[in-house]
Amino acid sequence: MFEGIVDFIAQTGYLGVFLLMVLENVFPPIPSELIMPLAGFAAAKGELSVFGVLLAGVAGSVFGALPWYYAGYFFGNARLKRLAGRFGRWMTVTPREVDAASAWFERHGWQATLFGRLVPAVRTLISTPAGMVAMPMRAFLFYSTVGSLLWTGLLTCAGYLLHGQYALVADYVDPLSKVVVLAVVGLYLYRLVTHKGEQAEA
Repeated sequence: MFEGIVDFIAQTGYLGVFLLMVLENVFPPIPSELIMPLAGFAAAKGELSVFGVLLAGVAGSVFGALPWYYAGYFFGNARLKRLAGRFGRWMTVTPREVDAASAWFERHGWQATLFGRLVPAVRTLISTPAGMVAMPMRAFLFYSTVGSLLWTGLLTCAGYLLHGQYALVADYVDPLSKVVVLAVVGLYLYRLVTHKGEQAEA
């Protein structure tokens, strides 16, 4: 996976960084913890600029968050609860958990959007409750951008500074990325098996 991402970024440049970050946010098959440091490697080698890498990474991250925001916005709390009541096993979420997510987001609002972008896995899903409570788009884009800039900036700088340890980092990051993917799949399967059905309230 490591070498494949390196080759993809080398061939596609900023567009590749953007597309990988969009995919990472829509459905995270490859974590940003792997994408952005490798883009930082490319910048350190002079293949890309740090500014361009950051711009592409942040843009891809924010753009990839929009489908989840609009899913929450158009489905809304009531419809998502009905879906959870009907397909909750496959969604691994109950109507009560939908209510809890909405209530939590109502209380924390911008802090949830900003800091949620800094937490693995959460940064993908945090956009849905923002849409469910109809958070203003300007506010959503602003806090998502700030959070994404902090996260991608940290990862890009790490890759840039560690470029001299390229082979050493590869030995650790490649197996770690596979562990992350397996952990996400394992968590989903665990929730799938242990899910208890619950009907949405009328």
